[in-house]
Amino acid sequence: MQRRPLLRNALALAAAVALPARAQNTPPVRILVGAPPGGTTDMLAREIAPEMGRLLGRNVLVENRSGAGGNLAADTVAKAAPDGNTLLLSFTSHTINATLYPKLPFDPVADFTPLTMVATSPSVLVAHPSLPVKDVRELIAYARTRPGQLSFAIGGIGSSLHLAGEAFKLQAKLFIVNIPYRGTAPAIGDVVAGNVPLMFAAVGNARSLVASGKLKVLGVTSPKRLPQFPDAPAIAEVLPGYESSAWFGLFGPARMPAELTQRISDAARAAIRGDGLKKRLEADAATPVGNAPVEFAAFVKADVPRWAALVRYSGATPD
Repeated sequence: MQRRPLLRNALALAAAVALPARAQNTPPVRILVGAPPGGTTDMLAREIAPEMGRLLGRNVLVENRSGAGGNLAADTVAKAAPDGNTLLLSFTSHTINATLYPKLPFDPVADFTPLTMVATSPSVLVAHPSLPVKDVRELIAYARTRPGQLSFAIGGIGSSLHLAGEAFKLQAKLFIVNIPYRGTAPAIGDVVAGNVPLMFAAVGNARSLVASGKLKVLGVTSPKRLPQFPDAPAIAEVLPGYESSAWFGLFGPARMPAELTQRISDAARAAIRGDGLKKRLEADAATPVGNAPVEFAAFVKADVPRWAALVRYSGATPD
């Protein structure tokens, strides 16, 4: 009478033993984000994680480790085993920090395996409605007759938005004072309150404030006008060659095997091509990318010196 239960137990045990070890004990893949929850970097990580997990047959979790301009998360990944279990969703500051910080505990290029660029995003030059200019051309003329009397709110020293302003001032030959804040929220809040007249802001942070009339857009940093703000000129229409965009990319630790690198990159790139992410990005005037590891690696290597001259010109130092 006990033979059937014993037989079922034996078969169940045999099936469990036959399962691959990784299916029983595989740890989750962790994507570390060096920014707080709710921002663009965090949104991108959480948008691609489920589809990556499905394609890899693994749980993919997102962990926020903000601080030091993304360096805390980056340092953890740089020192992780190259087994694909610990990844980094980073942003433009990854290459800016190579110059901004005199001593980093990692090399932004040599200590990482670039997997794919997730997206790029332009920004907008916004102003308090009381500023008596309607676009970037009028702003340049107005600022030139008032050197040092206007100011930019800076949400983070050494950020891509800060350096967008430095590039603007350099190319337009303007003296506009920087007022740094600890984060985007207090910076844009002071512009809305009229305490500071100007700011370069992410489209996602500015869109609703512009729609409600609390801010106005003077120009956009993309090469051409944005459909979200069709009446706002590209700054390049006034300052030829001007362009500034943030980028977001997925990295692993250095020395990841080629086959593993390709497998994770393929999963991420498939997730980036999904309709859900595309719709989220379009609302913020951002563009999904999903390039190959070799292309992203070449971009990252070239991006360090591209920002270096501007960081040195600005005189920026870490907070």
